[in-house]
Amino acid sequence: MTTTPHPAGASPADPVRRRPRVLVIGAGFGGLGAAYELTRDGLAEVTILEKADDVGGVWRENTYPGAACDVPSNLYSYSFHRKTDWGRRYAEQPDILSYIRETADRFGLRDLVRTGVEVTAAEFSEDTATWTVHTASGETYEADVLVPAVGQLSRPALPAIPGLDTFGGPSFHSAQWRHDVDLTGRRVAVLGTGASAIQFVPRIREVAGHVTVFQRSAPWVVPKPDRAYTDGHRAAFARVPGLVTAMRGTIWETTELIGLALTSVRPLAHILTGLARANLRLTVRDPELRAALTPTEPIGCKRMLFSNEWYPALAKENVDVVTDAITEVVPEGVRTADGRLHSADVLVYGTGFKATEFLAPMTIRGRGGRDLHEQWSDGARAYLGMAVPGFPNMFVVYGPNTNLGSSSIILMMEQQARYIRQLVEVLARSERREALEVRPEVDRAYDAEIMSRLHDSVWSDCDSWYRVDSGRITTNWPGLVHEYQRRTRTADPADYARLAPRRADAPSPEPSAT
Repeated sequence: MTTTPHPAGASPADPVRRRPRVLVIGAGFGGLGAAYELTRDGLAEVTILEKADDVGGVWRENTYPGAACDVPSNLYSYSFHRKTDWGRRYAEQPDILSYIRETADRFGLRDLVRTGVEVTAAEFSEDTATWTVHTASGETYEADVLVPAVGQLSRPALPAIPGLDTFGGPSFHSAQWRHDVDLTGRRVAVLGTGASAIQFVPRIREVAGHVTVFQRSAPWVVPKPDRAYTDGHRAAFARVPGLVTAMRGTIWETTELIGLALTSVRPLAHILTGLARANLRLTVRDPELRAALTPTEPIGCKRMLFSNEWYPALAKENVDVVTDAITEVVPEGVRTADGRLHSADVLVYGTGFKATEFLAPMTIRGRGGRDLHEQWSDGARAYLGMAVPGFPNMFVVYGPNTNLGSSSIILMMEQQARYIRQLVEVLARSERREALEVRPEVDRAYDAEIMSRLHDSVWSDCDSWYRVDSGRITTNWPGLVHEYQRRTRTADPADYARLAPRRADAPSPEPSAT
């Protein structure tokens, strides 16, 4: 397990004067990882608020056929809980959800979770230097520190197409899969060709009468070196010293090479492009279909996808790919710009998520009553993706500019948890109640650097869900995971202003709902 360094000005001998109360919003990978770190050695009193009825985050919500991770399981897992009995190299949704639940149980994190609690708003009090969190049920919670960990891929996005509500049959987003809808023999229209669609289309094609895939732009797809693990594999992982660690390190460094191709060493992208072109050429023999599936944008500009099944599925007789723009949805199906009506019995949206609308739809008010979403009107930003000027003692997990074009996001979220722990340690060792707020000049300098580097990355070459209308890239980190870990290894209290409560008699109530 990684040892957390002590912040500047602190040492192991410094007394812990209080246990800060921390509210974590969200019980997915990010929220549970933060809770694990903050409860180690009894540092803080942590409560996790989860709107659903169980832990799991996106892996609880996304149950569509074929749902799986596109990062090898060995790396897409916590460093403090190494699993040796994965079913596949690239784990499928049930296996990942089981792992998250097992982690919550093994480390006592489930006891911290209050399910069925939807947070609607949070506000910071300068009088008491505390956060008050409001919920849909009318309950309120108070805490010293607020840690939103709702992620970037938790709110499904529907396309702005006229007539969506007029469709005569069942319609649903891939993240809200209707398992009660039998697709056997039916005509299914799929809108979108993103990471979810390339997984569920090959599966539903096997039972559907016909599948029509509506493609706005062709994605780059490279082979997925997946395989099922045997009992022999699992025995070796469990018994051979250092094998899992060595595999994890090898996979990590490989994903970092892909990261270099997307950011600072762009010529490396030619290798990825060649691999993707060869994959298309070898698996799609029909020249007309191959032309329709050939991307026109640089690889990585939009999310690069991994699949061995996508191209073969699209080449089947019961699948059509339509590239004409959709003009409307009607009760009978989907109409395109050429005037054609594509009849359908079921409509499935594989149209992604509202990734750039960070922390929405919650209302977050900081110092002086400032509204977070107004402050982020031209695009979300945060120092190291975690701290926002004007919002003391609020630290975001998987916040702005911490998404990755490659590698495992869990590496980023775990590092954020370690960084946040150091700041909570500062609060715990303080002689008085106080709050930490990142200095505006520190945030501005950081943001200028990040935006400059993103301007030189592949993500500036096209419009995608990584960007907002202003053109600002708000989701992605412009470097490698190693760099992010280095820059966040030690939290420097000098980056933060210390704010005392305006009321000298500010109370320290026990953490509880009211």
